[in-house]
This record gives sequence, C-alpha cells and structure tokens, in this order.
Amino acid sequence: MRRYVLSKIAQVILTMFFILVFNFFLFRVMPGNPVVMFARSSGAHLSQEAQKQLEKDLGLDQPMAQQFVTYMKDTLTGNLGISLITYPGESVMSLFKEFAGPTLLLVGLSTIFSTIFGMLMGIYGGWRRSGGFDLSSMGVSLVLYAMPEFWLGIILLVVFSVNLGWFPTGGTQSVTQTYTGMAHYVDVLNHLFLPCLTLTLAYLGEYYLLMRSSLLDVLGEEYVTLARAKGLREKHVLWQHAVPNALLPTVTLIALNFGFVLGGAITVEAVFSYPGLGLLTFDALQSKDFALLQGMFLFFSLAVILANFVADLLYVYLDPRVRVA
Repeated sequence: MRRYVLSKIAQVILTMFFILVFNFFLFRVMPGNPVVMFARSSGAHLSQEAQKQLEKDLGLDQPMAQQFVTYMKDTLTGNLGISLITYPGESVMSLFKEFAGPTLLLVGLSTIFSTIFGMLMGIYGGWRRSGGFDLSSMGVSLVLYAMPEFWLGIILLVVFSVNLGWFPTGGTQSVTQTYTGMAHYVDVLNHLFLPCLTLTLAYLGEYYLLMRSSLLDVLGEEYVTLARAKGLREKHVLWQHAVPNALLPTVTLIALNFGFVLGGAITVEAVFSYPGLGLLTFDALQSKDFALLQGMFLFFSLAVILANFVADLLYVYLDPRVRVA
C-alpha cells in the first residue's frame, strides 16, 4: 500500500514538472509581444526605452534558460506574476482567489446533479434494458452527449431568459437591487440556475451511458448468476452485487470530469457572463494576457492531475484487486 501511494505521488510530481515546462514554453512561442499588447490595450505610447525597461522589469530580456529558472522558482513559491491587460497590476493568485468561488460553486453543484441523475438513469436503464425508459433516455443522452456546451447554453438562455424572462441573463447576483438574508441566497440561486443546468445536462449523458454500459457488463458476470441461483431477490442482486461493482468506472469519470469541467466552464461562463475562472480565462484569451493565461492553464492542469490522484487512491479502497496487485 505504501509503495502504491508513493508511486502515485511520484507520477503526480513528474506530471506536474512536465506541465510546468510545457506551460513555460507554450506562452513564449505564441505570437505577440506582451509589452506591445500592454501598450495597445492601455492606450499608452511607450517609447523604445520605456518598452525595454518594461521588458527588463518583467524579466523578458533575460536568456531563455534564466527565464525558466526564474519561472520555476516563482511558481513554486506561489508567485505567478501579475495581469498586465485584463486587470492591470493585479496578481494572478489574487485573481484566482477572487474568481474561484463562483466557479467551484457552479462546477460542484453541476457535478453532483449530473452524477446522481446520470447514474440513477443508467442503473434503471441497464436493469430494464430495451424498455421504454431505456430507449427514450438513450436517445436523449446521446443528443446531450454530442451537443456542444456553449450551444446548449445559448438555447437555454434564449428560451428561459430572453423569451420567457424567468431567469436573469448573466452575473451572479442582481446589480440593481441589494438583497440580504434569505433573499440574497435566492437571488444567487436564480442567477446560478441556467449555467448549472447547462453543465448538468452536458455531462448527464456521459454518466448515463457509462453507468448503463458498466452495469450491463457486470450483470453478465458469474457471481451475479450465482446470486440469482441462490434465490436472492432481484433488488438485492442489483443493489448488493451489481451496482457496487459497476460503480468503479464511474468513480474515475467523476474525479476526472471535476477537473475537466473547470476547463469546460469557460464557454458556459462566457455565454452567461458568469464571473468565474472560465470568464476570467475567456477575457484573458481575448486580450492575450499571457501571465494570466499561464496561471489559469496551470490551475486547470493541476485540478485534473489532483482529481486523477484522488481517483487512484479511492480505487484502493473500492477495488480489493488493486490492493492485491
């Protein structure tokens, strides 16, 4: 067990080192000079001397090897630089802390809802295979699985916000009125409903399809046949023997999707003008704020790696075969 955990920790460290190297070179081969982009966005007319001084302050005049050493040192100490264009003068770490809350709330709720409803639908559909519910839910799940998130978000926005006027078109809370107490939480949930519904529906089909397929595979195993031969009730066979073993692939998907949804929230937050990490990344892409983009890429990558690490640790307790191996 100790050797298994240490090997996974070593894999995390190696993967993070690769991500750091890739992150460093990716934003230095992109077209555009950060100093020139800063001058254009701020409307300032910087002389050649001023541009060279700014490049020196940012360390861009140093050799590439020296820049990499400085970058690794600053990253490991939590210094991810400052935003030059999107939020001039603000540190990337402070922006992450400011915008992480709304995104974690959105991603957390949508992950919980899509997981619960997708798994329950997959269990019932696999158990009642080829029935009316299975056929209809299969068609809906395939459509949702193939539908781009931003397109689904635009449809929900047009229908429920623009045409019906049931929900606000963007933001996390009302800007024209100030609510307190329970009214404040209701207002936040009102703004959160459509983006949360979009992400929930976008990932619902994936959980349904995986859970249904996994359950069908488990139902063909010999220990399920033996349980039925013993005369156990069908509900007992399903929930005590089939479902626990069919959940194993879903655990990995839940952990990985939590990291990927953070990146997938970019388009959804942009559609609904939801001020989270996704919208922050979208604004940084438009303005080519390299320092901020570099920090966001690092955060999203770290989320996927840590989620995968948690899934590996959970497998040790959920699947005895991993411990034996």
